[in-house]
Amino acid sequence: MITQKIQALAAAKAKAASLEKAIAAQLHKELSALPGQYGFDDVNAFVKAVKAAAGGKHGKKAKAAPKAGKKRRARAVITDDTRAQVKKLVEAGKTGAEIAKAVGISLPSVHNIKKALGLVGKK
Repeated sequence: MITQKIQALAAAKAKAASLEKAIAAQLHKELSALPGQYGFDDVNAFVKAVKAAAGGKHGKKAKAAPKAGKKRRARAVITDDTRAQVKKLVEAGKTGAEIAKAVGISLPSVHNIKKALGLVGKK
């Protein structure tokens, strides 16, 4: 009885191997025809186009080129003097946007400074 089961298992393994081989052959045939279906003469040109469509290497999207005429603003350095200016303007009743423009920093930076100085009221 065990011998019959071992033989049946061996036959099943052989059939599975045969099916895997047939699937691999069919897959190879379909994949090798794929570049031609999309108008490419060789696989390398097709792979290059697929990578470019996917955004470059490893699926990461390429960074957009900076727009002509627009430069990125340099990162502001928050000094003790900057904090003192923000505190003075807050006490003078200026809004966050007005302070940011006057001091030359971003609105979130103004908020962070106000929070660090304890100038933000609790809700």
